[in-house]
Amino acid sequence: MNSALLELSDHILSNLGDAVTDSVIAHGELALRVDADSILRVLKFLRDDSSCKFVSFIDICGADYPTRKNRFDVVYHLLSPTQNLRIRIKLEVNETRQVPSVVQLFRGAEWFEREAFDLYGILFSNHPDLRRLLTDYGFRGHPLRKDFPLTGYVEVRYDDEEKRVVYEPVNLTQEYRSFDFESPWEGAEYLLPGDEKADQT
Repeated sequence: MNSALLELSDHILSNLGDAVTDSVIAHGELALRVDADSILRVLKFLRDDSSCKFVSFIDICGADYPTRKNRFDVVYHLLSPTQNLRIRIKLEVNETRQVPSVVQLFRGAEWFEREAFDLYGILFSNHPDLRRLLTDYGFRGHPLRKDFPLTGYVEVRYDDEEKRVVYEPVNLTQEYRSFDFESPWEGAEYLLPGDEKADQT
């Protein structure tokens, strides 16, 4: 398998050398790092080239690294049924830079790009319908960003008196509690209920 991936990597680099900044084989897959401006060219080559045939679009996902200058990774996964190989393509972008939409190459990318926009705030240029997909209308923020608060900004509930769904600021009804996160069967420094009955001798 690694020899096939090495051959594939050499073939891709010889044809797209200037567009691919890094090539790594890990976990039985070839991973390429490319510049955002080159993504359409790279994916078109991977789809159409007779030695590649990555015609099956698996997904697009994001990853957030808030301390980096380009905080987001956009990761594409493709499958070549002909070659029986998978490939991963990564690129880095910041919060304002738009990634070219790949919907024109892979129609199935439309909702994956919407999901990445909704959950991370990653922008895709020339997308036919870039709007939220999983969160509610009027949702504020992007919930998979590392700086998004765990409690969110608003809570949603059905108000029986008003007979409608209402949005309210988050109100934590429970006081802060300290948890020791220890298993009661291991290392507890307190008596468990029933232990007082045990023979202490």
